[in-house]
Amino acid sequence: MSLTAAAVVLMMGSALPEGGDLPQTDAAPAAQPVAGAPAAGGQVTGGPVSVPLPAFAASPVPLIDPAAAAAEQQAGEPASEQGADNETIGDDILVTRRKPPPPGDPLERINEQSFKAVQAVDSAVVEPVAKAYNKGLPRPIRQGLRNFFTNLGEPVVFVAFLLELKPGKAMETVGRFAINTTLGVGGVMDVAKRKPFHLPYRPNGLANVLGYYGVGPGPYMYLPIIGPTTLRDLIGDSVDNLASPALLGKPFTKPEVALPMIVLNQLGERAAFDDEINKIRKEDRPYAAYRELYLRQRKAEIEALHGRTLPDVVPVYGPRMPTAGGKTAQDPAGQEQAGQPVQPAVPEPAAEPAPAPVPAPVQMISQPVIQPIPQPAA
Repeated sequence: MSLTAAAVVLMMGSALPEGGDLPQTDAAPAAQPVAGAPAAGGQVTGGPVSVPLPAFAASPVPLIDPAAAAAEQQAGEPASEQGADNETIGDDILVTRRKPPPPGDPLERINEQSFKAVQAVDSAVVEPVAKAYNKGLPRPIRQGLRNFFTNLGEPVVFVAFLLELKPGKAMETVGRFAINTTLGVGGVMDVAKRKPFHLPYRPNGLANVLGYYGVGPGPYMYLPIIGPTTLRDLIGDSVDNLASPALLGKPFTKPEVALPMIVLNQLGERAAFDDEINKIRKEDRPYAAYRELYLRQRKAEIEALHGRTLPDVVPVYGPRMPTAGGKTAQDPAGQEQAGQPVQPAVPEPAAEPAPAPVPAPVQMISQPVIQPIPQPAA
């Protein structure tokens, strides 16, 4: 049998006769004798030898599984393209593709796992301590501690304003620090923001300086202990934390003083934003919600350096955020609350002039016309 005929037989899947010998055709001559082949008695003779071929199945095995073809037709994509993201629902295979991370968060998958781990530890350990902190200490004491730590950061704010070539803001920061350190009992009371000084607190630091000069935030990260940050903020905050004790001098340069103060400051910040953090956890995607709030707040702080304000900024860290009206969220007592959502200042509509009174319609009262009664003629 020639190679062409054998290929035709294989393609058509035709059955061969029992015994496996190929039928004789005009295109395939009979088997030729093979010299040296063993004979029936075990001796080598020169007689012809029939070489049996294996029997073929009546129908060849299909190269494509019908079930796979049906799934391919339903999914709309070849089965070979199905990857690790496939989902099996019953007998159907649904092909899904993982969404790419957002432009500002290339490490989204790693950050989200870090966020879940940190939140689990926070719920089990930090949150109960923060709630006990809020319940055990009166609010004026908690606010006083936050004012104290905010005042300790004023030297860094002063240097940042100098780097931004804002000498006026730098001098105001020096005035705030001097007033609150003396009249405010070491910064426990924020006297400088009240009358007659009117020197509000303005957050600033090296990360803000970099953003002020156009340095982008870089990739977003959620790190254990540090929490939400970006590459620019991580570098700037690290330098600020190292420079602050050096600018303040002793005893803040001693580790036995600096470390407990850092822990107490972080606990106070966590307690101040307990309600806001619980709201974020109730979101459908808490990690994405936290990321968007943080990045928007950071953008608002950079915009404030250029004299611009963003509306609808919900603070998730730090003391006080400026709103569109240049004010901060305040409670009925006039004390600032960093954990309350800031509502944009909406200008009140101008009072419309009162319409002129419409004169009452004049009613015409007709007088009856008295007709003279005609007198009869005499």
